[in-house]
Amino acid sequence: MYPLLFRAVLSRFDPEFAHHAGMAVVRVLGVQPFARATRALTAPDPSLRVEALGLTFPSPFGVAAGFDKNAVGVRGLAALGFGHVEVGTITAIPQEGNPKPRLFRLVEDRAVINRMGFNNKGADAAARKLARLRRGAPDTVIGVNIGKSRVVDVENATEDYVASAVRLAPLADYLAINVSSPNTPGLRGLQAVETLAPLLRAVRTAAGKTPLLVKIAPDLPDEEITAIAQLAVAEGLDGIISHNTTISRDGLLSDDAVVEAAGAGGLSGAPLKERSLQVLRVVRAAVPEDFCVIAVGGVETASDVQERLDAGATLVQGYTAFLYRGPFWGREINRGLLGR
Repeated sequence: MYPLLFRAVLSRFDPEFAHHAGMAVVRVLGVQPFARATRALTAPDPSLRVEALGLTFPSPFGVAAGFDKNAVGVRGLAALGFGHVEVGTITAIPQEGNPKPRLFRLVEDRAVINRMGFNNKGADAAARKLARLRRGAPDTVIGVNIGKSRVVDVENATEDYVASAVRLAPLADYLAINVSSPNTPGLRGLQAVETLAPLLRAVRTAAGKTPLLVKIAPDLPDEEITAIAQLAVAEGLDGIISHNTTISRDGLLSDDAVVEAAGAGGLSGAPLKERSLQVLRVVRAAVPEDFCVIAVGGVETASDVQERLDAGATLVQGYTAFLYRGPFWGREINRGLLGR
């Protein structure tokens, strides 16, 4: 039913407008009595619980960063059955992001291209939201994804990340360092081991006891992915998020003119499935068995989630398929996992 509704009606709306409209509905579902009624339909079975990062996740399947940039929909997303919500990317300094339009659907590929540019209200505003969430939704697992403020030079990135970590780590269940978005100039250069090592070290100190992960790009050569994974272990991080959006446009079904019109940005959705599994296996082979690996990319069904768990993922995240499969996607995944 929802896929038909999407193609007939929802796909006609501007993607960013549609996202904000959808988020408004999600926020309503997080308010009583709607939250209670929604949870009655969507709550994950207790057998799906996962112990990781010193936390209990109600389900291995959660929402990736990018969906809830300002921590406004956490209660609603949790009510919809997601095992955790990673908010952000949040920067120390508020920023508008890139000029619009900056979000584009590739319907034939069940994919999205975005060049949002870390649009968010900043670490101070996020901290106030998270503090209220901690009082009202203490059992929801909330990850916080932090990135570099656009106005800060790459040479000063470490101090910028530390500022966000100091403000947000005490309110997060885990903290994720985003050095892999293609939409902030110079950001992906921070993935070079010689640059990344001091950044990880500084943020690790600032994060204190909060579990710390780093989010990598899928476009790196496998040997560089291995090197980053080994560095994360050596620097005392708690996990890796594998992975961000891709700048590749290989193998798309959409018309070339549609893809070209969308322009630059990170591609997410179904086309990432194969590379996502490849990167996951490279990361898993480079880290200890108890090291947390969160798999992201190309996840649409319970079968996709199970495939990643079988390949060594500790947890799995999704985002883009929410657009194509509808609000009960989390429930669909959880019920499918239970059936397996």
